[in-house]
Amino acid sequence: MTSVNDVRAESEDSGPGGYAAARLRLLQGEARSGPPRRAALAGLTDDWLAGLFGAGAPGVSLVAVGGYGRGELSPRSDLDLLLLHDGSADLGEVAALADRIWYPVWDLGLALDHSVRTPAEARKTAGDDLKVQLGLLDARHLAGDLGLTAGLRTAVLADWRNQALKRLPELRELCEERAERQGELQFLLEPDLKEARGGLRDATALRAVAASWLADAPREGLSDARRRLLDVRDALHLATGRATDRLALQEQDQVAAELGLLDADTLLRQVYEAARTVSYASDVTWREVGRVLKSRSAKPRLRSLLGGGKAAPVERSPLAEGVVEMEGEVVLARAAKPERDPVLPLRAAAAAAQAGLPLSLHAVRRLAAAARPLPAPWPAEAREQLVTLLGAGRPTVEVWEALEAEGLITRLIPDWERVRCRPQRNAVHTWTVDRHLVETAVRASELTRRVHRPDLLLVAALLHDIGKGWPGDHSVAGEIIARDVAARIGFDRTDVAVLASLVRHHLLLIETATRRDLEDPATVRSVADAVGSAGTLELLHALTEADALATGPAAWSSWRGSLVTDLVKRVSAVLAGDDPGAEGAAAAAEPTAEQERLAVEALRTGGPVLALRAQTDAVPTESDGAEEPEPLGVELVIAVPEQDGVLPAVAGVLAMHRLTVRTAELRALTPPEGVEGSALLLDWRVAAEYGSLPQAARLRADLVRALDGSLDIAARLAERDAAYPRRRGVVAPPARVTVASAGSRRATVIEVRAHDAPGLLHRIGRALEVAGVRVRSAHVSTLGSNAVDAFYVAGADGGPLASQEAVSVARGVEEALRGRGV
Repeated sequence: MTSVNDVRAESEDSGPGGYAAARLRLLQGEARSGPPRRAALAGLTDDWLAGLFGAGAPGVSLVAVGGYGRGELSPRSDLDLLLLHDGSADLGEVAALADRIWYPVWDLGLALDHSVRTPAEARKTAGDDLKVQLGLLDARHLAGDLGLTAGLRTAVLADWRNQALKRLPELRELCEERAERQGELQFLLEPDLKEARGGLRDATALRAVAASWLADAPREGLSDARRRLLDVRDALHLATGRATDRLALQEQDQVAAELGLLDADTLLRQVYEAARTVSYASDVTWREVGRVLKSRSAKPRLRSLLGGGKAAPVERSPLAEGVVEMEGEVVLARAAKPERDPVLPLRAAAAAAQAGLPLSLHAVRRLAAAARPLPAPWPAEAREQLVTLLGAGRPTVEVWEALEAEGLITRLIPDWERVRCRPQRNAVHTWTVDRHLVETAVRASELTRRVHRPDLLLVAALLHDIGKGWPGDHSVAGEIIARDVAARIGFDRTDVAVLASLVRHHLLLIETATRRDLEDPATVRSVADAVGSAGTLELLHALTEADALATGPAAWSSWRGSLVTDLVKRVSAVLAGDDPGAEGAAAAAEPTAEQERLAVEALRTGGPVLALRAQTDAVPTESDGAEEPEPLGVELVIAVPEQDGVLPAVAGVLAMHRLTVRTAELRALTPPEGVEGSALLLDWRVAAEYGSLPQAARLRADLVRALDGSLDIAARLAERDAAYPRRRGVVAPPARVTVASAGSRRATVIEVRAHDAPGLLHRIGRALEVAGVRVRSAHVSTLGSNAVDAFYVAGADGGPLASQEAVSVARGVEEALRGRGV
């Protein structure tokens, strides 16, 4: 086996022939691409160029800059050289020396980027051209006057640091413009390893940021990612014999073989993983640069306002339990204990996505290092926080990437590892499998108002292609995985079956609508048999659209959408014909003895009566891993004599006390014989938004005042919102209020689907009260960040509303909610 020293010994002849032969032997050697060969090639080239320089001339040096300065020579890389002189040498001698070096390089057919400058000229050019300055930051001495080279390096670094406040924004803009032109390396089927976002140019930019001393990139995994991209470029140069950075499809098998990889998919996956690391490091670094530049520019004004050098207090705004906003990022509260709170990673992620803020690198790494695994099945809060994260829309992507960068996603969903960075060799697909799944959830979040179970829609969106990491039909494999994941997340048996069916049939509607005769009754019947229920069909329709929109522009069109809608209508008719109809949620269960007792007490006292009972899930404790019940919320049962305004009054009081309503039911109770009157029973599941739960006595006192009119809830809520505005980074879909057709024979069903927000149920109750209808029963559920509510209302005669009146009531509620941006 030929050693690097043997090859360098053969190149002692400074002529092109000796260098060319030694270079060829090195590139054709048994060693695979990697840092040793790049270093050997750079060293070989250094020796050759130093030989060409020879004795040189006084006050002259030869300097490698850019990629050659970093020693990153790929087989077909160009040579970036600077002939530096102090101005005292004879210019004719300098020109002759330049010719003595440049022409042999050209004779070998090597690309050469060259210049001849004094230190002052080099600094001036760098000041005018950011790319020149970046190249000089990696200047490395090759031959001649070492002091001259060292002086230039020192001056250039000083200039860079002194001008960082100006140059770093220019560098960031340069990176963004390049990303806009070249796209994201981690999603391209034929990526440019150098120019695309997450490529070698961005890795070099991170080195420049670090050299400014203003910020530094997350270093874990970054050097390995850079090495992997360079290794692939080396193999690409050898495979093509050209100086190219674009990994074309026809070259990928050969490049994979050159690197000893199984196949082209394995190659692309490694490239995508490296690019994702560089992209995430870039996001974190540029965010930190922005924070530092903002603080630097604000210092003079703050000193003036604070009267000297006093430091301004750092504001920390609570977002959720254990989670706060600080300086534009989401961080953990000082009292947060991730080692005792396994739900904290999901809670922090959901809060960040809902606020449209990034998770700080320190917070994510602390969560990854300290948070304990969730039990199986997950606690209810964990499932709700996952749904909230998925339903946040576009901000979900950045937060998800932060969790994935530290390994938290595969810890939560182990099956994610098989789809992570997995390429899709299909021109229709824009994204890798894992990003496509997240993008589908983003698209699904825009459709949550169309379905009764947005939580199932969002989770199905996340899992629908999870089977692509396994052999065979990914829908069949995905169904099995989805059952396991859904059960682990904590869905009940019925919901698990629905999710499994959605994953199994996520292509059914689009394939049937575009490939089968919809006039054939057998076609429609087969879809109806596969779907099984109207609820599943509703979810499948929304999932089909979200999946197609997240695939790419070629996957969805108005024509395709109309075909799918037509199919769904036909299948709905078949399913409706098989459904005998039922009162659904309007049929109330018999009251329990405890509920009857509360109703009797409320009628006897003439005021509200409250009962609270903690709800728990088993969560492992820190000490021994045994399961102990920890409170996740409270069941709050309220009985009150029947009167107008009960629903908005109760909902408003809960909102005043910062209680989040997860589920709620309202219904009238007929008391036992001997007790006059009628009582309303409200059964709530609530949780503190953050902090501790209020005392029952305070809740009752405020409720009494709300019912007798002495407490202006609307004014109190408006006053609180003005004093503590909630940051909303998510642009949620507008509220949708509809009349359910054939929902009930005894009442009119008004359905409300909206983004959950403090006071939402209070505003709905007030709008129904203004409409002059009586709420016979209410069924409220909060699924992640989505409120899905059904109100069974009656008119003055106690019966269902007339069709036009029902539509008018629904429109009034919708206008009331949209007026508040819900």
